[in-house]
Amino acid sequence: MSTSPAPIADAKLNRRVLGITIGAALGGFLFGFDSSVINGAVDSISSDFDLGDSLTGFVVASALLGCAVGAWFAGGIANRYGRIRVMVISAILFLASAVGSGLAFAVWDLMLWRIVGGLAIGAASVIAPAYIAEVAPAKFRGRLGSLQQMAIVLGIFAALLSDQVLAEVAGGADEVLWFGLEAWRWMFMVCVIPALVYGLAALRLPESPRYLVFRHRKEEAAAVLRDFSGEQDVDHRIDEIERSIGHDENQSVRDLRGNRLGLMPIVWIGILLSVFQQFVGINVIFYYSTSLWQSVGFEESQAFLTSTITSITNIVFTIVAIIFVDRIGRRLLLLIGSSGMFLSLLAMAIAFSTATVDADGNASLDGVWGGVALAGANLFTAFFAATWGPVVWVLLGEIFPNRIRAVALAVAAAAQWLANWTITMTFPIFAHIGLTFAYGFYAAMALLSLFFVIFKVPETKGMELEDMDGVEIHRGKFVKTEDGHKRVID
Repeated sequence: MSTSPAPIADAKLNRRVLGITIGAALGGFLFGFDSSVINGAVDSISSDFDLGDSLTGFVVASALLGCAVGAWFAGGIANRYGRIRVMVISAILFLASAVGSGLAFAVWDLMLWRIVGGLAIGAASVIAPAYIAEVAPAKFRGRLGSLQQMAIVLGIFAALLSDQVLAEVAGGADEVLWFGLEAWRWMFMVCVIPALVYGLAALRLPESPRYLVFRHRKEEAAAVLRDFSGEQDVDHRIDEIERSIGHDENQSVRDLRGNRLGLMPIVWIGILLSVFQQFVGINVIFYYSTSLWQSVGFEESQAFLTSTITSITNIVFTIVAIIFVDRIGRRLLLLIGSSGMFLSLLAMAIAFSTATVDADGNASLDGVWGGVALAGANLFTAFFAATWGPVVWVLLGEIFPNRIRAVALAVAAAAQWLANWTITMTFPIFAHIGLTFAYGFYAAMALLSLFFVIFKVPETKGMELEDMDGVEIHRGKFVKTEDGHKRVID
């Protein structure tokens, strides 16, 4: 890859870089927590503000629109003011959103504060993978980048747990808990805790060495590379970073322009990775799982149990990804994930096609088909959690050249949030057509993602970020032109 890469002083993972990676990944915890915390409050919100189904759905999804906007602008702000400042700003906005949502007096007020929280989460979703990729040694970058997804799934689980505890203590989400406020309001305000932890952690993190070089603060960059990334030849690495970054201090979306469809091919790969990650329907499992299982005949207690099992499955198999992403590579994991998701989603679509509906409109899965649907849902979650969930975040942090990383990642993350919003808003429509149609669509997206990886997604395992500069993508491989000849980078 690089003709003279700087060696790493220690083959073992530096505990200091692990610590700052966990600190940055807390932004993912905020995303997971916020996206799930509203689940316990949604019925109470609908009742208190007398909302119809469509407006309730928009309230639930409103934060995702804020996420898209926050992600879009985060790259430019990070290039101008630094990665750490964006993290701190995100923490402040999220804290304000938690308090404002809990004290909301009208539906428009609640949506406003949810959008503010979305701005924070969108920005954090861009900065975390960018920062982790920029401080992590190449040998460990995959597993360190996967901590972003681990933080997300832990945030989801923590939110579900806190919602349940608050509701049980109050005797119901609609009941008054403390200081005359209902339990559903405290579900939002408890988000103050992870926001404070994230903000305080961010203040203790060192700035990204690549941002420091970009701002001509080479001595500080050298200290970060030496103390946290374990670089032995610091001067050589700084020279490589400087060459790959260039000298344009006003990077913007204009710098992503290419000859094909308006953007560089590598930017389109990042966007499509983000879109496919959402279009396979993973958030349908997390946002609608309880109501989904009840709709096909599961009892309420059984539906809640299946949702909890799915959440635990998500956590366990994210650990699998962390173990294998730097051993077998990103590309192979994605291929395995696409294949597994396609088969499991197809099994769910077939199972739902056998559902019978009684005179009252209640559906049920007969015979073994209930077990097939449940097994398919958990297999789908397992394949996603071990592959596309964390690996996409890893790739988004490392496939872009240094000079456009923050801006390109912002565009890709914004696309991911818009795709998330689209799937969240369209599932009720798809489900009305039929669950077979809905899961058939997600299965088709999983199959398309398989071919996309085969033909377009390159392997980045073990590559230094500086090696991404000046390369093209051809049949899923990095190609560099030297002396008029194209050479595949292995």
